[in-house]
Amino acid sequence: MSQEKNIKAQEKFAEAINTGNLEWIREVVDDKVKDHDPAPMQGPGPQGFIDFFSMMRTAFPDLKAEVEHMVTDKENVSFAYTVSGTHKGEFMGVSPTGKQFSVRGMQIGRFEDGKLIERWGSSDELGILKQLGVQVI
Repeated sequence: MSQEKNIKAQEKFAEAINTGNLEWIREVVDDKVKDHDPAPMQGPGPQGFIDFFSMMRTAFPDLKAEVEHMVTDKENVSFAYTVSGTHKGEFMGVSPTGKQFSVRGMQIGRFEDGKLIERWGSSDELGILKQLGVQVI
């Protein structure tokens, strides 16, 4: 599998998040994807990603993910990113605050036949809550 095809698949995933065209995720995520670090309340497979990012885009309608640095090899696309948005809908039980957030994260995705089949990653979820003014114990 070519690195270029894998990068294009990852870019399509990001474009789906940034535009809200979340059904595009089905084109680049395998039905049997293994997510080693799923988000809270994220279900399995492409639908799990779609449901999670639907919730995020409801809470943060201007949600944007930007790749800051990318490293690839034959099967893997790894990158550092910044995700940001404005809190305009409920998020994890927190009513809208109107506040903006911007946090960093990292992800490693393994691809086969141009589809994500395995994912490891981490975003600064605590940073999001702190920037929204949520008291975290």
